[in-house]
Amino acid sequence: MQEYALQAKGLTKTYKAVGPTAAKQALKGIDLAVPRGSIFGLLGPNGAGKSTFINILAGMVVKSGGMAEIWGFDIDKNPRQARASIGIVPQELSIDPFFTPREIMDLQAGMYGVPKSQRRTLEILTAMGLDDKLDAYARTLSGGMRRRLLVAKALVHNPPVLVLDEPTAGVDIELRRQLWDYVLELNKAGVTIVLTTHYLEEAEKLCDTIAIIDQGELRACDSTQNLLAQIDNKTLLVRSASPLATAPSLNGLDAKLTDDGRLAVTYNPGLIPAGAVIAQLNEHGVEIADLDTRGAELENVFLKLTS
Repeated sequence: MQEYALQAKGLTKTYKAVGPTAAKQALKGIDLAVPRGSIFGLLGPNGAGKSTFINILAGMVVKSGGMAEIWGFDIDKNPRQARASIGIVPQELSIDPFFTPREIMDLQAGMYGVPKSQRRTLEILTAMGLDDKLDAYARTLSGGMRRRLLVAKALVHNPPVLVLDEPTAGVDIELRRQLWDYVLELNKAGVTIVLTTHYLEEAEKLCDTIAIIDQGELRACDSTQNLLAQIDNKTLLVRSASPLATAPSLNGLDAKLTDDGRLAVTYNPGLIPAGAVIAQLNEHGVEIADLDTRGAELENVFLKLTS
């Protein structure tokens, strides 16, 4: 059995010039391997090439060069098996408004050749919290419900790989938590999850491995822990016994007030110890009532690699 759920080698895509629009190279030789059973984050700014990469895997965009495999099946040599091995949850809420969730699920299952005796329509819709909307027209569903219905559609053929393209966009906090609880259950059952998101804290919390794409090139691909280790800075969060009107001017340190009234001091532990930071605060008359430290965040790594 193949070690990787998804593999791409030298993957390129160039969109031809159309009228006044110049040709654009969306992917420039992407080499990527997604381990089986992982939750893999695919991050990058708008226009970086993430959606092009996903659409090539989905069979909606024809690559210009290179190779790609899904669950060991080459997308050119074994297109049917490759597409049967992946479920795609797109960004766009593309659902027929005059179909019910039950009808949409059955239609999707029929397109993948799933026999009626093996269909899990009610099971999946219940897991998505849509069991009370089985026979409601899709046009009556809220944006969050439609998003969950797209996830349900992607699961009808029980694919071993699930790609979530901005799955929590426009979804409230409670629904987001429910969605991720179900996704984590799928992952525990062996489903490989590929996630694109603009919520970096989401990727930091959920993903084992993260790849960062920018301008069609792979900037980084490593474990979340190793990526965070690239940034040495730490932040000391201080709550003063007396409210601070402004942040003190500290020697060689970046200090600013946060929205909740705490003082955030960024420092490099390799150059200055935390004790020296606290000593400077004492010199400036900051009486510490409480403090906490925060390590590097994925946002800092992302900005470093894509700026």
